Amino acid sequence: MSTATATPLPPNPLGGETYRLTLPNTASAARIARDFVTSLLNVSRHIGLIDDARLCVTEVVTNAHRHTCTHLIGVHVTVNRKRVTVAVADDDPTAPAVLGVLPAAPEGEHGRGLVLVDSLALAWGANVFGGLSPHRKIVWFTLGGPDSTP
Repeated sequence: MSTATATPLPPNPLGGETYRLTLPNTASAARIARDFVTSLLNVSRHIGLIDDARLCVTEVVTNAHRHTCTHLIGVHVTVNRKRVTVAVADDDPTAPAVLGVLPAAPEGEHGRGLVLVDSLALAWGANVFGGLSPHRKIVWFTLGGPDSTP
C-alpha cells in the first residue's frame, strides 16, 4: 500500500492507450466492467489475456461493490503491446482490499478474490490517495509479460 496524491494508475513505462469507465455501485457493475475489459482486449488482440482479465476484474470490482459505500466505481484500463493494467477506484480507502491477501477460511465461500488476482497477475497492488485524510483507493493489477505480444 502506498499513499500519494499523484496519478490514479501505477506508472506504465511501456506507454499504451488508456480507457475509462465509471459505473454506479450496483450488483451489475462487475459484469459491465468484465464486458468492457473483454471488448478492449479483443480489439487490441490480447485474446490470450481475456480469461485472466475477466476473472481479476470481476474479483476487484466485486470487492468494491460488496465492501465499500462508494457511489461510483471507476475502471481504468491501459493496454499496450505487451501488457494490460486494470485499476479499479472507489471512494472508501478503509475497505479491506488495502490490507492485501488475507487467508480465507477453509470452508468459507468468500475471501479468495485477491488470492486469485495474486496468482494470475504479473503485479498488483492497492494505493490510497489523499495524504493524511485519505479519500480514494485504487486496486490495480497487470497481466501479460515480455512474450505476450498480440
